[in-house]
Amino acid sequence: MNDLENVYGVHAVEALLRHHPKRVKQLLFADGRSEPRMQVLRDLAAAERIQISAISRRELDEQIDGVHQGVVAKVSPSQIWGEQMLDELLDRLEVPPLLLVLDGVTDPHNLGACLRTADAAGVHAVIIPKDKSATLNATVRKVACGAAEVVPLVAVTNLVRSLQKLQQKGLWVVGTAGEAEQTLYQQDMTGPLILVMGAEGAGMRRLTRETCDFLVNLPMQGSVSSLNVSVATGVCLFEAQRQRLAIK
Repeated sequence: MNDLENVYGVHAVEALLRHHPKRVKQLLFADGRSEPRMQVLRDLAAAERIQISAISRRELDEQIDGVHQGVVAKVSPSQIWGEQMLDELLDRLEVPPLLLVLDGVTDPHNLGACLRTADAAGVHAVIIPKDKSATLNATVRKVACGAAEVVPLVAVTNLVRSLQKLQQKGLWVVGTAGEAEQTLYQQDMTGPLILVMGAEGAGMRRLTRETCDFLVNLPMQGSVSSLNVSVATGVCLFEAQRQRLAIK
């Protein structure tokens, strides 16, 4: 099992068992953990005939560099989507697409938080560049609380070229930038939409910014000049959801 990945935390493990049980090869529980939420995981694993083992808390701590909450799943390596899979997803959609692009977000905690928010806001896929970006790992899955198992994560070689291809399919690209003259709340976000969020601190790269159809800012009223990227992503995505729900 040397090629298996570790996924830990109650929410992340439960999402795997419910959505991708075939990837789970073994569940490890800390001795003495018998509360109801652990029994739910045991029942899900038993239904799929997944091997269950109990080991000491110390042994789990030695295997995992993080807060494992007493449960670790040994799983086959995660699949990151390619652009062809994204094209197939878009062709199947019966509603205007809502995609999230993270342009160089390197902190796995931020990527996990953005995936969690994307799931809650109804995003159909999250797109990241293959280079200079955080990718799926145990930390991302733990922070995402199961969203990493249900929201497609697409890694692309050339982000600008990928955005241009999506524009040709009829999607509009809205980027966030502090210098933008229009606010988020003035932008129509009801149609086929790609929301682009920049990296922590640096924001969007120049070529990405130039590819956007529209640039918007989040109006800041206090003394701070910017928000954490995962917080800003939540604000933007739920404004898009508010507008979309208002026209149904």
